[in-house]
Amino acid sequence: MKTYIAVCFGSASLAAVITLIVIRIAVALKVVNLPGVRDIHSKAIPRIGGIAIFLASMSLTIATLCLPNTIGSRFRDILPSIIVLLCSSSFIFFVGLIDDIYDLRAHQKLIAQITAAVIVCINGIRIESFGITDWYRAELGWLSWPVTLLWIVGITNAVNLSDGLDGLAAGISAVACGTISIFAIYTNQVIMAVLMLALLGSLTGFLLFNFNPAKIFMGDSGSQFVGFLIATSSVMCATKAQTLVGLALPVLALGIPIIDTLFAIVRRFLERRSLFAPDRGHFHHRLLKMGLKQRHVVIFTYAVTLSAAGLGMFMMITQKASTILVFVGVVILLLLVFRIAGSVKIGELILSLKHKHTITRELRQEDHHFEEAQLYMKEVQNFEQWWQAICKAADKLDFLSIELPNDNGKERRLIWHKNNGQNCSSNIMNVKIPIVDIEGKHKLNMEVDLEVNDSLESAGHRVSLLTRLMSENTSSIFPKS
Repeated sequence: MKTYIAVCFGSASLAAVITLIVIRIAVALKVVNLPGVRDIHSKAIPRIGGIAIFLASMSLTIATLCLPNTIGSRFRDILPSIIVLLCSSSFIFFVGLIDDIYDLRAHQKLIAQITAAVIVCINGIRIESFGITDWYRAELGWLSWPVTLLWIVGITNAVNLSDGLDGLAAGISAVACGTISIFAIYTNQVIMAVLMLALLGSLTGFLLFNFNPAKIFMGDSGSQFVGFLIATSSVMCATKAQTLVGLALPVLALGIPIIDTLFAIVRRFLERRSLFAPDRGHFHHRLLKMGLKQRHVVIFTYAVTLSAAGLGMFMMITQKASTILVFVGVVILLLLVFRIAGSVKIGELILSLKHKHTITRELRQEDHHFEEAQLYMKEVQNFEQWWQAICKAADKLDFLSIELPNDNGKERRLIWHKNNGQNCSSNIMNVKIPIVDIEGKHKLNMEVDLEVNDSLESAGHRVSLLTRLMSENTSSIFPKS
């Protein structure tokens, strides 16, 4: 127990000292986070606080590895696995540090995370099975690879996404580390206990300067390193304990960032945006919109996280189905908190799903008509055939009319109407399309009308397809002179 206490307090003290040094270095090198549309802060803040967390936790872990006692001996017994774990975590840290300084693309960071997770899996750190109850054990087989990769990458990004307010990610992660360390000590997993206590101490020391008003941010170097180390350590805990609790406890302790990440993925999917696109719809953003101050939002999130982790601790003493009931009950409580914050709106979700399905079906049908028109346009030999192809495409794409003037523009040259020109709708979009020859010279302005119906996006998409069809075949109208 003395070693555990020394590791925790030692890393906390070291992190506090290193953080002060990092603040000065970051300011001198101007590695700061400037206020932006996504940010809450109003001044430049150093953003490489992850250095302090990384150095403090690694230093105490390596020091423990060298101790001439039972704990040090246990570390040296599985030295290859520890080296892989520490090296892969260090790799994630340095990728995050590069991102803090130079700004990497989202897919580059994702590739790095997957690479590190694969290395961990190759070394045998995988979720191969877990006991759901005393009488049933789930064997994953080949699914252990994708499940472990999804777990590690998912937790890493969940912690990263929670780093939106002063002290938020560090505090939640500290609770998770404390929870895992208690479970590790309870199940006599001294190595995991030391890893998590070292990380807990470094987060605590860093929080002295990261809590509102923050003097430094952990940045991607900190959030990704912390998330990755928690994820891989929890996998090792679950593997050694061989029970559902080894994974369930971290899930509950990190319940808010995990659920928030899942809702963010669903939200971006329904809005047809990139899964990596930023937004201001996260849990903490919604609490801010309710009128809470930043400090109060963080404290409230701490309270919910501690409650979820505390209730989850009962799973260590329950048996059989009671363990599952405790887990499900805490998850329901977390979902209720999200419902109160406005993150869960079933009615809006159903409407969004229906709208997305309708739009996707319309766009797919329009693309199909466009591809048919492309094939027909390939056979065009003269202007008359080109006009017929355009009219046919316009009919398929549900345009109402097309008008093409003479070169002098004084009178209409060609006119096409759908349904004999009879249309009573007032919800009509009128667009003038400049027709340019292959030498870039403007020749004519084609005027088109189309009904908007219930989707302005669909109307715009149809106009885009028609203009693309015309631009790809200008040589049929104006041969190069």
